[in-house]
Amino acid sequence: MRVLQRAAGLALAALVAGALPAMAQQKTLRIAMTAADVPTTTGMPNNGFEGMRFLGYPIFEGLVLWDLSRADRPATLRPGLAERWEQAPDDPRTWIFHLRRGVQFHDGTPFTADSVIWNLDRYFKPDSPQFEPAGSGITRARTPIMASYRKLDDFTVAMTTTRVASYFPYMAVYILFTSPQSFERAGRDWAKVAELPAAGTGPFRLGRFTPRVSAELLKHAGYWDQARVPKLDRVLLLPIPEANSRLAALRSGQVDWIEVPPPDAIPSLRQANFNVVTNSYPHVWPWLYQMGGTTSPFRDVRVRQALNYCVDRAGLVQLLNDTAEPSVGWLKPSDPHFGAPQHRYGFDPARGKALLAEAGYTAQRPLSFKVMISASGSGQMLPLPMNEYMQQNLKEACGVNVAFEVTEWNTLLTAIRQGPDAPILNGSTATNPSSPSSDPAVAARYFLQAFVPPNGFNWGQYNDPEFEEAFAALENARDEAAYDAAYARAHARLVDNPPWLYIVHDLNPRAMSRRVRGFVSAQSWFQDLVTVDLQ
Repeated sequence: MRVLQRAAGLALAALVAGALPAMAQQKTLRIAMTAADVPTTTGMPNNGFEGMRFLGYPIFEGLVLWDLSRADRPATLRPGLAERWEQAPDDPRTWIFHLRRGVQFHDGTPFTADSVIWNLDRYFKPDSPQFEPAGSGITRARTPIMASYRKLDDFTVAMTTTRVASYFPYMAVYILFTSPQSFERAGRDWAKVAELPAAGTGPFRLGRFTPRVSAELLKHAGYWDQARVPKLDRVLLLPIPEANSRLAALRSGQVDWIEVPPPDAIPSLRQANFNVVTNSYPHVWPWLYQMGGTTSPFRDVRVRQALNYCVDRAGLVQLLNDTAEPSVGWLKPSDPHFGAPQHRYGFDPARGKALLAEAGYTAQRPLSFKVMISASGSGQMLPLPMNEYMQQNLKEACGVNVAFEVTEWNTLLTAIRQGPDAPILNGSTATNPSSPSSDPAVAARYFLQAFVPPNGFNWGQYNDPEFEEAFAALENARDEAAYDAAYARAHARLVDNPPWLYIVHDLNPRAMSRRVRGFVSAQSWFQDLVTVDLQ
């Protein structure tokens, strides 16, 4: 591993050194990502939400976009390639999107309803010439309720969902659009589209792309919103999955910005005049329980509750140098939709062991299970030391034996799209993918029975009738009070009948040179590179 890290460091040094002459005349921001590889560049990036953060929204946009302009509140939605949208008055399952006029892809071709339908066929119509299996899998998982769509005129599109969903715009935000001409130029081969580069409509356009080495974003001076033309000329994205390698790259001046610095290095980074930025945002770092597997101990709610009482979350926060906060539910206790659950989890080993004993697990017959984890990845924080802490904590506090199946991030994402007992899990009955907790659309995908794989992310096969009832009221809500009340009832069930072991909420740390200016740490997985400048 050290040899590989040394080789990666030499390759990074050579790449950055070779680029210095070009950078001398440009404002070039160099970012070290946590991903093990450069996310795919066809317009629907892999590598989870870090892929969307850096190789998604800056280049390829949706009809709906995130408003990342503020740091003092969770990110909301704003118009993107659609100027506005509404539910059809005669059918609440149908949403009408009114497209923005005058928008062009980076290749100069116009953005119209035809290009919207072409991209929707790419994701949702397997027999279309442009169908892209990889992009389809990602998009379908994030938009599992798409039923049909149609062009109403050159600048109006209708989308119909399988169920009434007040939150559908929060799903539409993940459908990105690539120029159909990119596909034609590549000979109708998506593998070649990735190398063109592909054309989107965003404030940055793709430059050079070298798998496992780097991706280059270039300012798009002709962006449709002239108030949001980037201040930077160029962004160089570098995959550096190992935290200490990212730290070394920042300290040596090879990069200007790193995602997730090692927590124990934060005080010295600040002393060395680096800027360390944190902010609360809707993100939870959990273990997902498998409740449908034939041998899973998590079919028993007492086991799921017990582990939530066995975790010393404050100790883990201390290990992370206060770059996280304890999690006792999918939402934070300060969230107005947290609700009033009966269980308020804290570090209470006696209660945890009592619940385990009720379920038949004692010192003579201890609970034992395997968790599939990744070595790095989007939003995964520092998964290896954090999971080692969890392993020791659960053993010492409640006598629980935990083993790990360590894999690569994209393999873990593939695994949680499979059913229980799938061979890829290798006996794991829990998994450790971090999750956004930004809106009910995400909750639907993770917790509604309708969205067990392959229809969504309900990998654990969670099925709670009270949650389903409350969530149906949320989906059909027509006023804010009804929506808020239903959301709070639904979330209380996620605490009292927990589908996950809630561990911590991330505080989104990143470290950067003092030369980096204008960055707004949005309360979101996604960040706006348009406002960033270099001194």
